[in-house]
Amino acid sequence: MNGDETLVEAALRVLNTPDPVEKAKLGDQIANNWLQGLIPTPYNASQPDCIVPDRPARLANVKLVSPSLMPKLGKAGSLQSRQAIVHSLVHTESWAIDLSWDIIARFGKQESMPRGFFDDFVRVAQDEGRHFTLLAARLEELGSFYGALPAHDGLWDSAVATSKDLFARLAVEHCVHEKVVYPEEITHCAAGVKWFKYLCSRCCENVKDGGDKESDEVINKFHEIVRSYFRGPLKPPFNESARRAAGFGPKWYEPLAIKDFT
Repeated sequence: MNGDETLVEAALRVLNTPDPVEKAKLGDQIANNWLQGLIPTPYNASQPDCIVPDRPARLANVKLVSPSLMPKLGKAGSLQSRQAIVHSLVHTESWAIDLSWDIIARFGKQESMPRGFFDDFVRVAQDEGRHFTLLAARLEELGSFYGALPAHDGLWDSAVATSKDLFARLAVEHCVHEKVVYPEEITHCAAGVKWFKYLCSRCCENVKDGGDKESDEVINKFHEIVRSYFRGPLKPPFNESARRAAGFGPKWYEPLAIKDFT
């Protein structure tokens, strides 16, 4: 590690690492270094902006198809179904690693975000790397491997669509796409909500609080963003208790689950 390396520069190293196993390992190392203070600076304000890749480096061994062409996963009643489900989860987590480092590299300096923003998404990135590693190991236990089945890039398509707007990135990738909100991912959704509120408090005169309070202005802004960047209604069922624990109560998402919203 370069002693003068900033967190944004380190994040770019993760994004430019094609092997997902190595990507997860490198991300974990960088996260530990940041959280221990070994990487002291999030970015260098006096230097030109780093170039963030439009698409992170990826191995070519995973066949990508349109979401509409993806085979059905089944209900885990057979080995083939279990392999398909876990493979899908491994693929999702591989993108989740990139998404977490991308938001740091793409928006941290550009939006002059405070240190807490970097802390939160470094922890999210570290979690996603751990999830990927555990699920990839489980997939091998099931007699398969990452790349054995086709996958789609819907998550990164959304990342491209939101690449110019941090409001949209937080709302779509870090709130809406956290559909189920498993217990270990409550903090991930909470980070999206927290920093969405922060942006609202920073730019909207009617929003005085960037913390835990919900305001109509913040929720209306969330609805506006999701309707602009997300196709169709949100699909239940929702893990209401986990979402509420993340500060993401029903007022945020229930109006967006109506089939005919425009």
